[in-house]
Amino acid sequence: MSYQDAIEAGGIAVVTGAASGVGRAAALRFAETGLGVILADLPGENLDAATAEVAAAAAPGATVKAVATDVTSDADIAALADAAFAAGPVAVLMNNAGIGLPTGSWEQQENWRRMLDVNLLGVLRGVHAFVPRMIEAGRPSVVVNTGSKQGITTPPGNPGYNASKAAVRVLTEQLAHDLRQSGAPISAHLFVPGFTYTGMIAAFIPEKPPSAWTSEQTVDYFLGRLAKGDFYILCPDNDVDETRDRRRAEWAAGDVAENRPALSRWHPDFADAFASFEKTGKR
Repeated sequence: MSYQDAIEAGGIAVVTGAASGVGRAAALRFAETGLGVILADLPGENLDAATAEVAAAAAPGATVKAVATDVTSDADIAALADAAFAAGPVAVLMNNAGIGLPTGSWEQQENWRRMLDVNLLGVLRGVHAFVPRMIEAGRPSVVVNTGSKQGITTPPGNPGYNASKAAVRVLTEQLAHDLRQSGAPISAHLFVPGFTYTGMIAAFIPEKPPSAWTSEQTVDYFLGRLAKGDFYILCPDNDVDETRDRRRAEWAAGDVAENRPALSRWHPDFADAFASFEKTGKR
């Protein structure tokens, strides 16, 4: 089943991490298609403002509702699912909530735990709370999980974040396969933003860098690829285009296939080879 089938069938879009960034932009776009929207995030002014913005864009009579949700809480996710299905059939589930904290390979274990709880288990809780009921409903629908390029190429610098997002990739791949095998009219997709100027980035960089896309640019690109049925949706930005993304992913996979040193892209012995491959696509 396609995203367009889900839109035409109508119902509710549920977005976690909807108070800001790409979650907020996605909630707005879903409302503009005619879907009702449930915005899930931690309570506060940002969630209230996002809900008001989405409600103003929604079709007359469409459900737009904020549900205060901590994705690390089983009870909160269960309550979110109950609220969503009470409002109508779920057409879109977007497990988008995520955080970034500093980690080292043998340091900051508490930050590791926190990111895994939000970035990975938050997605898993959403899948477990919603997908069985979506299968039972038997209506066209889509599940979108937000990953990261750091979960694909796993650059040095923040192993905890990379690990959490790599696990989201694996979970979403398995979910897509299992849904396909089940015959359910539901598809799963991995949404991978490029460099996007969100609130999380703004906390470290006060002004949007020229290389970054806005949340709206990223979401519009994502929805265009979703409409085509793509599973892996890697979004470019003003610095990294689709070709560079593809070559970086190919190089990362080549570390395994060719038994190169771990993270050879950043290994001095392979720096020139990678630079040449990224430029030309030839080894």
